[in-house]
Amino acid sequence: MHPFSRRHFLQDASKAGIAIAANFALSPHLLGQSSPSNPAQPIRIYADSRRTLAPINRDLFGSFLEHLGRAIYEGIYDPQSKLSDANGFRKDVLEEIRKLGVPIIRYPGGNFVSGYNWLDGVGPKANRPVVLDKAWNTINSNQFGTDEFLAWCRLAGTQPLLGLNLGTGTPEQAAALVEYCNVEKGTRWSDLRHKNGIAEPYNVRHWCLGNEMDGPWQIGHMTATEYGLKAEDAARQMRYVDPSLKLVACGSSGPGMPTYLEWDREVLEQCYDYVDAISLHRYFGNTTEETGGDSSKYLAMNLSMERQIDEVAAVCDVVRGHKRSPKKLWLSFDEWNVWYRARSGAAVNGARQSAPHLLEEVYNLEDALLVGGLLNALIRKADRVKLACLAQLVNVIAPIMTNENGLLRQTIYYPYSWALEFARGAVLDLVVESPTYDVAGMGAVNYVDVAGTYQSETGKTALFLLNRDLAKPHEIQIVWEGSSPRAGDTLVLTGSDLKATNTFESPARVTPQKGEQPSTSAGRTTFELPPRSYTVVQWTA
Repeated sequence: MHPFSRRHFLQDASKAGIAIAANFALSPHLLGQSSPSNPAQPIRIYADSRRTLAPINRDLFGSFLEHLGRAIYEGIYDPQSKLSDANGFRKDVLEEIRKLGVPIIRYPGGNFVSGYNWLDGVGPKANRPVVLDKAWNTINSNQFGTDEFLAWCRLAGTQPLLGLNLGTGTPEQAAALVEYCNVEKGTRWSDLRHKNGIAEPYNVRHWCLGNEMDGPWQIGHMTATEYGLKAEDAARQMRYVDPSLKLVACGSSGPGMPTYLEWDREVLEQCYDYVDAISLHRYFGNTTEETGGDSSKYLAMNLSMERQIDEVAAVCDVVRGHKRSPKKLWLSFDEWNVWYRARSGAAVNGARQSAPHLLEEVYNLEDALLVGGLLNALIRKADRVKLACLAQLVNVIAPIMTNENGLLRQTIYYPYSWALEFARGAVLDLVVESPTYDVAGMGAVNYVDVAGTYQSETGKTALFLLNRDLAKPHEIQIVWEGSSPRAGDTLVLTGSDLKATNTFESPARVTPQKGEQPSTSAGRTTFELPPRSYTVVQWTA
């Protein structure tokens, strides 16, 4: 911290009656954990555009499409629909993805990929086999495959993150797909692409080496050492074809796994030198097991995402030290979302149908608030997490739903769209002084959770604020170090009913509203956060 900023911060904190050690570490939650638990206190945020944590990689706000339920068929691809183009792509969905600006999309799975033969989904459509997808017990016509997805990505203005079958598939097959996608011509698999009518290589850069191979549910499930050796071989063969690839090893499926972290360590002991990142997955729910049905605890679950990131990063660094490697792995949080209702019975069993209605979670206001908090966590951890995927994008645990007449924006759409629009530049190293409340198993939790970004080239600052207080508003005071910006737009997502949802019949039940215009004077900005709310405010220098 600059000496001038540090002095004034200490003076302001002292006036607020908070004792602070002279050598404190500036952390977004430090002061909240030591301040009195009095919700009536104003919440103070110290912001200095000269103090940033890391640049934000746009891929932090990616998404995911799996051959599952109606994500592909009846989601982005529906040749029979009046809303589709000549390629069978839903035009309304394409336009929505373009407007959102989704930077990268993982495909084709997910559990699906561990039994998928990519060759089934290329070539003349009349010759493609109809197969049983054993992961979800559905029928896959293979009318949509690699070429269709990569063509769709170009139209949607997004980049692909291709998943590889390291379940039933082999490292040789993985390298063959790289050759098909990225080699210009003159080899077996690049010539097959030409034969299929695609002259130019796709130049796919990001690849996932399998999916959740630690899970007993996964086709081809294996031990960490077995997987690590297979991933190492696949990575080596793929880099022989194209040395510019960015490769993500398959990490633990989540903290609830009995092999959590030990799996990651054993895998990386085998393949650390050949990969760039390791994956993290996590789904959250307001269930009896997770939260006891307590919404105030549910809205604090983003802090457990941060802990998971720290734990996996620590394992990466232990292996790095053991190998004395100069390379520092980054993290790919390539599956995350709220998902706890559509998780059993007919919601996860396709009953050998084509495009069955699977995992069609209906999201409410409190889900959207937590998604905002999860985005805050990812922003704060952008120094290590360089890629993340909201799972998924359309129809399947998704912000966007379709029917024959159009699309619906679910509640979680809005915080995701705000991150895509406003979270640019670098992450601000904010200091947040907030009253707290106690959460079982988590300790003292700030009533208000904050993340911020700053764009040096435009002078724009954005703050993303989650008010976890279910009953009371909170006054916010921002103390600007250096020049104070001019307030821009404030958008608020809130409501009186945490369980309110959007439907095709009532699509605007939970939608953003313009918030109170912040007032700035003498280097301080004040405004009020409503209870049960997620807010974004953007300022211009």
